Amino acid sequence: MLGIIISGHGAFATGMHQAMLQIIGEQEQVVAIDFPVESSTQRLEQEFKTALEIVDSGHGVIFLTDLLGGTPFRVASTLSMECSNAEVITGCNLQLIVEMMMDRNELSTAEFREQALVCGHRGMTSLVDELAKNTQPKSSDDGI
Repeated sequence: MLGIIISGHGAFATGMHQAMLQIIGEQEQVVAIDFPVESSTQRLEQEFKTALEIVDSGHGVIFLTDLLGGTPFRVASTLSMECSNAEVITGCNLQLIVEMMMDRNELSTAEFREQALVCGHRGMTSLVDELAKNTQPKSSDDGI
C-alpha cells in the first residue's frame, strides 16, 4: 500500500485529514503535517523524514501538498528526489484526497500521480457547469 503524507500551509493538512476521516474513516499509512507560520523549513523537513519512516512500507510514498512552489511542496520535492519511489502532487483538494485514498492499494506511484491529476481536475467545477450537464438533451440512438 502506498504511504501518504499530506502537508500544507496553516492547518491545511490536518483539516483535509479530518475531513477525509469523516467521509471514509480511518486510513493506514497516512500522516498529516501542517506548516504553521511559526514553523521553519528545517522543522518541516525533519517532520517529513519522520513521516517517511512511518508511512513507507516499501511500496512507495505520495506527498500531497497545497500550493505549487510553497515550502511544503519544495521540501517534499527535495525529499522525493532522494527516494527511489516517491511522487509529489500539489494543488490538492478534498475530492482528490478522498478518491485516491480508496484507490491507492492497486496503484504504483506513477499510476497514482496520473490518476490523481485527472481526479483533482474532475473535482474542480461550478454549479452552472453541473446544471448544464443535467439539462443537455440526450442523443437518441434509435435511428429516427
